[in-house]
Amino acid sequence: MIRVEDLVKRYKKAETNAVDGISFQVKAGEFFVLLGPNGAGKTTMISILTTTLSPTSGGATIDGSDIVREASAVRRKVGIIFQRPSLDQNLTAEENVRFHAVLYGIFPYAPTYGLMARGYRAKVEELAKLLGIARDIHKPVKTFSGGMRRKLEIMRSLLHDPKVLFLDEPTAGLDVPTRRTLWEHLTEVRRTSGTTVFLTTHYLEEAEEADRICIIDKGKVVSFGTPDDIKRDLVEEYVLVDATDRSALRDELARLGHATSGGAPFKVQLNGHTVHSILRSIETPLSVVKTHTPSLEDAYLEIVSRTGE
Repeated sequence: MIRVEDLVKRYKKAETNAVDGISFQVKAGEFFVLLGPNGAGKTTMISILTTTLSPTSGGATIDGSDIVREASAVRRKVGIIFQRPSLDQNLTAEENVRFHAVLYGIFPYAPTYGLMARGYRAKVEELAKLLGIARDIHKPVKTFSGGMRRKLEIMRSLLHDPKVLFLDEPTAGLDVPTRRTLWEHLTEVRRTSGTTVFLTTHYLEEAEEADRICIIDKGKVVSFGTPDDIKRDLVEEYVLVDATDRSALRDELARLGHATSGGAPFKVQLNGHTVHSILRSIETPLSVVKTHTPSLEDAYLEIVSRTGE
């Protein structure tokens, strides 16, 4: 669905590339996440892929359409949610959607909702219900909460049935319950429509359910794969154990060949073993057992710290 090949972007008077030879592919229907610290090149990447910024060299296609030579076709195939809301506060929610529909040439303009084409009204009702704002669709946007405005923007971006939905920090500034609700609705959108979702976010927990993740820093790809791939390759898994008789435990761990580090409680590296197998091999009565399973945030912080050296 998305193919990026050796993409480069250098801004005028800049000493380094904002995007520096990035290549990757995104499959149809995937939930793909682009991560990286501020200034890593995430927004530049999205701007290039959505045709609002031209690359310096390299190229990319969206569903087979070239982002430079076939920019109009690309724009018809994508929906975009920017970091900052782009709604007209003086219109109702439906009027914002109607303006978008007319702008994209999806439906002809009519001065009222009731006079709009039946297909438009059916689509509005379907999406408003899917995103949980059906009861508020005819209310002024200025009365909406931050979460409701985000839902409306997502609804508007889905009106033309895009092949790819680009989400650039879509939950920034929202409280935790609202973020969770919004993602429940987005998950339902993916399930029902098969839309490919391309997300940038600072909330690492939002990337845990991704099919694949691309982490970039200083314009380059520094890690790529499933969340489990990234965690497994970069962060150690271990179990902490302790016993009343620490000297006996230390000796037994050494005899069994379990690599440990630091003092008590002892950190035992898994090194391909399961926690269960390690605990079964220890005969000294244990008083403490704590497992450490790395999170995506652990892996991300390790990657960023390494590339910053």
